[in-house]
Amino acid sequence: MIMHAGEILKRRGLLSSEQLEQSRKNNAPNIVQAAISLGYVDERDALKALAEEVGLDYVDLRETDIDLRALEGFPQKLIYRQSLFPIGFDEGAIVVATSDPLDLYPLDEASAATGKSIVPVVAERAEIARLVKQHLGVGSETVEGLMAAKGDEEVELLDQIETDGSELSEMAQEASVVRLVNEILLEAIEVRASDVHIESQSDGLQIRYRIDGILHQQPVPPEINRFQAAIISRLKILARLNIAEKRLPQDGRIKLRVHGREVDIRLSVIPMIHGEGLVMRVLDKSSMVFDLKSLGMNNEVYDTFSEIITYPHGIVLVTGPTGSGKTTTLYSSLLQIRSPETKIITTEDPVEYQLDGINQIQVHPKIGLTFAASLRSILRHDPDIVLVGEIRDLETAENAIQASLTGHLVFSTLHTNDAAGAFTRMGDMGVEPFLVAGTVEAVMAQRLVRRLCKHCKQAYQPTKEELPSDFPWDRAGDSTLYHSTGCRECRHVGYSGRMGIYELLVSNEDIRQLAQERASSWDIRRAAIKHGMRTLRMDAWDKVIAGDTSVDEVLRVTRGEAV
Repeated sequence: MIMHAGEILKRRGLLSSEQLEQSRKNNAPNIVQAAISLGYVDERDALKALAEEVGLDYVDLRETDIDLRALEGFPQKLIYRQSLFPIGFDEGAIVVATSDPLDLYPLDEASAATGKSIVPVVAERAEIARLVKQHLGVGSETVEGLMAAKGDEEVELLDQIETDGSELSEMAQEASVVRLVNEILLEAIEVRASDVHIESQSDGLQIRYRIDGILHQQPVPPEINRFQAAIISRLKILARLNIAEKRLPQDGRIKLRVHGREVDIRLSVIPMIHGEGLVMRVLDKSSMVFDLKSLGMNNEVYDTFSEIITYPHGIVLVTGPTGSGKTTTLYSSLLQIRSPETKIITTEDPVEYQLDGINQIQVHPKIGLTFAASLRSILRHDPDIVLVGEIRDLETAENAIQASLTGHLVFSTLHTNDAAGAFTRMGDMGVEPFLVAGTVEAVMAQRLVRRLCKHCKQAYQPTKEELPSDFPWDRAGDSTLYHSTGCRECRHVGYSGRMGIYELLVSNEDIRQLAQERASSWDIRRAAIKHGMRTLRMDAWDKVIAGDTSVDEVLRVTRGEAV
């Protein structure tokens, strides 16, 4: 029967004789999967050909309504072992999706177990796996103890781990727990999650992935709760943390290779009422591209900012809340101005990505290597450009200002809501206003908005009553606005990826005068707008008019303000 599948694909022109022979030598479960994994044939084309050969329908599960009542009484071992999934009913028979239309034995077994006729349809293996995770939960295969041992091969640890020999440590090393944790990590990387939240609740474990800035809860099977302690211990072991310490917060790091890609995971553990809560920041090095031009700045902001980052000295600040893309903007800026003639040194907490040609320092506050202390040492290394991860206190601020006054260009971040707030924030830290006024060359405030999925975004014509009063109808003109819908390409979210919105405040004579006079951030903001600064909200509306994002995203990320 396996031979037959290959012959069908060959007869239909999807495989050559040589490709068929190579597929037979592969270690995949069957010849079709082998041909797909070797890149000889597209899975959809192969399955359509096989379905047509045996007279079955091919279905796209992302476009198919699933009747979950079909799961009742359906043997779960067939779902996991044979990659079957019941999707509905057809006149009393159960409609079952399979990725192997030539293997009828599991379908006969399902019919015998349920006492009903089975109507098979053909679907992609990955789509069936997605339904399993969506409706039976992340890790459900592993909980059943039926998951194939692929997890061990797809997730490779780059650091050796050590265990203390305790019962909890041994439990955390069991194959089922290892595979379960691997599956959670694999799923997070597959859906492009930036963070994984594993939370201990009164009713058990909750897993959530942050995708494009929004948390999405993942269904998990109830049986996973008995593995709760082992899952948490496994992750703590991977991050070289003390698994016996459950009363204090701990931070660690896990280095993995997934599908040949290096992935860095920052793990934070905090004790909570119902047990320990874990958050993992996923840093997929291969997916990051630091290119200032592609971050979403309009041409005017990009040109101005590109000029500012070539200044010989001064301070350039990037502001915004956690997760607003500040590090990406700073790294992209450094890579744009990097050259053999300039020495660039950074001090960060933590060093998120390693950049070629740039000297990076990881701060360690526990041993006294703070931003301020490292900055003092950096200046003895004759740098041209310095990046300070964050200005958190007066000592760091004063050292950054001193560095700029002695002929260095200093980049850093601040947590403020807008660009104008940077001046007052540094004043609040205790920095003399004339020093702030004299050294800060520009402040870039930013946020991230989700990009509309280009495959399913839908045009519409809103009325003036439907949009906020500050929407720039005069700039919109006859432009078409879009809102999100959702399709298989974006996993029915309606958005795919993110882009920045920016507010660039460039210091001029008026701004410096106001800063020296300790003027309020509102006064500085008004003066900046008078001199042509476009606010975050204005830039966001431009992205809506361009069809890149939606009105809902602008309202979620920004707020309307009097100017």
